[in-house]
Amino acid sequence: MSKLYHTRGMEQTLETRGIYVNLPWWLPFGSVPEISASELHERVKCGGAQLIDVRTPVEFAAGHVQGACNIPIYEFKQALPALKLDPHRPIVAICATAHRSPPAVRLLRAAGYENAVQLKGGMLSWNAVRLPTQKS
Repeated sequence: MSKLYHTRGMEQTLETRGIYVNLPWWLPFGSVPEISASELHERVKCGGAQLIDVRTPVEFAAGHVQGACNIPIYEFKQALPALKLDPHRPIVAICATAHRSPPAVRLLRAAGYENAVQLKGGMLSWNAVRLPTQKS
């Protein structure tokens, strides 16, 4: 029983035994460019990155990177045009464990934001090295 994932643009299809199933765009298949927690911390200190936290509002309120805006992954596709991101500045997508941020990065890159990356390991890695968080 083999599974093969095809990705065309933002569409994902699962093929198993000749049966094809369309999958939601936000499933975390594939890798995307990443930035480490310590590298992101340096960028945050100098204001050099646009931060988008794709976790739920409850997760975000419990602790997030200072300066991040919260757009849950399930709302991200519809919210992207209203974000008015600067295409010339780095964009970092953040989630809890780097499983929800890959689809956000893929969507950003497909929209022309070639400098979009994810926080490697998500907030789990940020908290593991005891970097500061903000609560709301």
